[in-house]
Amino acid sequence: MTEVIIGSRESKLAVLQSEMVKSYIEQKNREENAGSEITVNILTMKTTGDIILDRTLDKVGGKGLFVKELDRALLDGKSNLSVHSLKDMPMEVPKELPLLAFSKREDPRDVLVLPEGVAELDPDKPLGCSSLRRTLQLEKLYPEMEVKSIRGNLQTRLRKLDEGEYSGLILAAAGLKRLGLESRISRYFTPDEMIPSAGQGILAVQGRKGEDYGYLDGYCDRDAWLAGAAERAYVKYLDGGCSSPVAAFAEVDGDEIFIRGLYYSEATGKWLTGQIRGAAEDGEKLGIALAKQLKSDCEGR
Repeated sequence: MTEVIIGSRESKLAVLQSEMVKSYIEQKNREENAGSEITVNILTMKTTGDIILDRTLDKVGGKGLFVKELDRALLDGKSNLSVHSLKDMPMEVPKELPLLAFSKREDPRDVLVLPEGVAELDPDKPLGCSSLRRTLQLEKLYPEMEVKSIRGNLQTRLRKLDEGEYSGLILAAAGLKRLGLESRISRYFTPDEMIPSAGQGILAVQGRKGEDYGYLDGYCDRDAWLAGAAERAYVKYLDGGCSSPVAAFAEVDGDEIFIRGLYYSEATGKWLTGQIRGAAEDGEKLGIALAKQLKSDCEGR
């Protein structure tokens, strides 16, 4: 009997995402009837990022705060895997804790959610938004609206919205859809209207170096891996943490990849978007090339 322990944040969405990986491992084991039965359990924990809710992420160390406790559990042997939303993963990943696989991508778009029973935005209340990336792009989409930071898990944010604190929320479609809350979506933003966060809609499975992860064979989605790697290369080149006001979104079509990027210059206060296309296998190089170009254009170099 082999036991696999998956480390997960304790939020409802995080546990559901870990259960998706758990189901894959169990189904694969049943189909292959490998001789040694695998049991899979989920170990939940509250991360520092879940505890500190009174400040924006860029003030308290970025979204790396959502993975520290899960990393420690992996290193200490308390878990065999961690499941993360790729958009919450720091760009620098410890060599001893490699990323093993990316899931097939869920809807990567950002969306507008209105209070229940409401049909349009109330200009007297702010839009709730958790990232500088979204805030920048919202100023162009809704120049008349105030944007106010909101923290907490998805259920907490929706409760604050429905209690009247906000006119609307900007959220990721993926989380809402995975939780069966697609009906709450009032508007989808196209990637040209609002470039998503790097990795949005992709689940990342992280493991421990030197371990046998044969039970994950077949889980990794090729297109998601190529797109996610290109997006992360773009952000990493710009030295952007997950809370930095940069964005990258890649689409893979066969052997071709199309990448959109956003760059914000703190020095000039300007931000630009751009795009690049090329061979899918060169996605990381293309992501870096786009980052270099936008940084040069934005800072006048």
